[in-house]
Amino acid sequence: MRSSDLRVRYWRIVLFFARVTAGFIWWEIVLRRLGLGRLAARTRAERGRRAAVRFRALAVSMGGLMIKVGQFLSARLDVLPPEITAELSGLQDEVPAVDVAAVRRVAEAELALPLAEHFTWFDETPLAAASLGQVHRARLRPADAAEQGFTDVVVKVQRPHIQEVVEVDLSALRRVGGWLERYRPVRERADVRALVEEFAATTLQEVDYLAEGASAETFAANFADDPRVAIPAVVWELSGRRVLTLQDVSAIKLADHAAITAAGIDRAEVAQVLAETYLQQIFTDGLFHADPHPGNLFVTPRPDAGPGEPGWTLTFIDFGMVGHVPEDLRAGLRDLLVAAGLRDGARMVAGLRRLDLLLPTADLAGIESAVDQVFERFGGLRMDELQQIPPEEMLRFGLQFRELLLELPFQVPENLLLLGRSMGILSGICTGLDPEFDVWGTITPYASQLLEDERQGLPQTVVGEALALGRLLLVLPRRADRVLTLAERGELAVRTPALTAQVRRLERSVNRTGGVLVFAALLVAGAVLTASDQGTGRLLMVLSTLPLVWVLTTGLRRGP
Repeated sequence: MRSSDLRVRYWRIVLFFARVTAGFIWWEIVLRRLGLGRLAARTRAERGRRAAVRFRALAVSMGGLMIKVGQFLSARLDVLPPEITAELSGLQDEVPAVDVAAVRRVAEAELALPLAEHFTWFDETPLAAASLGQVHRARLRPADAAEQGFTDVVVKVQRPHIQEVVEVDLSALRRVGGWLERYRPVRERADVRALVEEFAATTLQEVDYLAEGASAETFAANFADDPRVAIPAVVWELSGRRVLTLQDVSAIKLADHAAITAAGIDRAEVAQVLAETYLQQIFTDGLFHADPHPGNLFVTPRPDAGPGEPGWTLTFIDFGMVGHVPEDLRAGLRDLLVAAGLRDGARMVAGLRRLDLLLPTADLAGIESAVDQVFERFGGLRMDELQQIPPEEMLRFGLQFRELLLELPFQVPENLLLLGRSMGILSGICTGLDPEFDVWGTITPYASQLLEDERQGLPQTVVGEALALGRLLLVLPRRADRVLTLAERGELAVRTPALTAQVRRLERSVNRTGGVLVFAALLVAGAVLTASDQGTGRLLMVLSTLPLVWVLTTGLRRGP
């Protein structure tokens, strides 16, 4: 791609956002200072919608990363107003197909041989075209087919020069992010640089087809014992960073409800299995499919299924966009899931805090009250029952939560954004398959299992915490004594009588309270363990008397 074309692309992006930024400054800063704040507020929604329409047109005309940016912004409900996110939510990752000759050049350069040397047939009509690449059907040569166990494949090929386009687009976005970060209201609500870098990391992973192939294999391993789920096999000999060859698993698309019913498959059962697979992905595996639109999900009938085997499989494809859920994030999400299952507003707020979504300035009592109101009004309702709620009531609740959300100084991590976007799409798919889909009926058993796992792990957790606390408290008197010694020698950087007295009081306090905490930790651990291991539990309870006696004798000897 010519450097002049890349420069034009760069400046188109930068100038578009410069215009939007300049308009924002004029309306929200200049006019406010001139006393025209009411005029700015009255026209804000329409101006935001027009800006979103212009960006949508720009994204469709340019393709590349801009469509991904629009999809990313459509999920930023915590930062952007609804008139913008609603306009961008319909932006689809579909663009005109690339000429097959250009696709051949990319594929043959990556595979180092003409396509005829690898495939007996290569369909020149693309099966699907997207902003970063497109997909063609093909057939393996007999020798390769015998080795793989299948003949039909799909070949995913990157668009020509897409790496250069992505780098230029990201460079432009980084420049725009630098501008936005200078505006204090934006800076206080979002770490723009971090958002751009997180978006860049996700995109760069998506254009690395080796990473996508590895994700597909990880998913296949995670569901290897579940006959209800199928993942296409990767043909590594015919794959690289720009080309990915996969087993062709095309079947009934999940959106084709009539075909699913005609195949004798229970759509409600499909919705249930789909929801259960995502619970496993998020809370057990820590890796979830982040683009679950109906084109990436198939239902495959299995007429040859034996007794006790499912008569169909749920098939996932396209693992270019995946979300990772590290253990600390998973623990916070588990808290939210259990809170939803128990309709517990206090635990829900605790889970939000554990996820670092709520800063110390947040109105925790207000959030808990609002969540309790939602549980009280909507908890346990099926999707079809939720749809029957009067629109004005839903609007009232929505406005209540929107005001609460906009007042909270927090930022949603990229993984949670991907997760939220995926859950939104997933909810629509499940409801489409089964209008009576009961999300609470799916969550509650899973939450109960998590609670059971949590209960079984409690004794080990208590003992571990008690031992860690004991080790810490046993060394604290020695550390306090060392500080006191340094103070007496005059070797501390700050030498004041008040500091010396404070250190002496600290030593006495540690000696007494440390023993009390060790006593309490051993006593609690012993009481918990008594239910499952009476011998160990009673031993810990007996040992707890030693630090208690030590505390009492130390207190009598040294005084307060």
